[in-house]
Amino acid sequence: MIRTLVVDDDYRVAKIHAAGIDRVPGFSCVGQAHSAAEARQAVADLSPELLLLDIYLPDDDGLAILRGLNSAGGAGPDCIVITAARDLETVRTAMHLGAVYYLVKPFGFAQLRDQLDAYRRWRQQTSGSGDADQATVDALYNLLKGPAAKSPPAAALPPTMRKILEAIQSAPRPIGASALAAELGLSRPTAQRYLTELHRRGAIRLHLEYGRAGRPVHLYAMPDLSPATGLP
Repeated sequence: MIRTLVVDDDYRVAKIHAAGIDRVPGFSCVGQAHSAAEARQAVADLSPELLLLDIYLPDDDGLAILRGLNSAGGAGPDCIVITAARDLETVRTAMHLGAVYYLVKPFGFAQLRDQLDAYRRWRQQTSGSGDADQATVDALYNLLKGPAAKSPPAAALPPTMRKILEAIQSAPRPIGASALAAELGLSRPTAQRYLTELHRRGAIRLHLEYGRAGRPVHLYAMPDLSPATGLP
């Protein structure tokens, strides 16, 4: 379970977010804080792995908490900013200080759930060992963006991209670029290029399969197919 701390000055909103966290598989809300002082104490006492952090707090701001976590040394919690602050300077500063995502209020449970799910997948994919090539790095950054906008229907795709999507749809298990290239008579770089674009559009899911050493293997499946089992 990913231990999560909610930091929000509004008690009602904090309670709603805490309840939402507990509804998402793999997450547990370990506490709520309503000021910067309470947040700092809760981080020390509860050792959360993730903060849902508001910017506007009565005694300080969330950016100051992020700065403190960065300067404390050691492995502090990750942070998803949840705030009504929309100015680009605040967004830029939060990104600079290492916030893994920035959710603008108001948002509903579905959006919170999707972002927590994206964060969980990102943690799973970065827990392995070995080297990361550029495609792996791109995939890890894309995971933090959450679900992409719904992709156009297969009929609207370029012919080769459509064939690749249809091959993934018909595959019983997640499949890699080399296997797709051999099946469709394409070069591997061409297959990988279209796979990367389909993943960027949210039409397919990427799973990084780690072996004992070396770079992870990139496998692809439809979004509703479990990469681990090949089952919905």
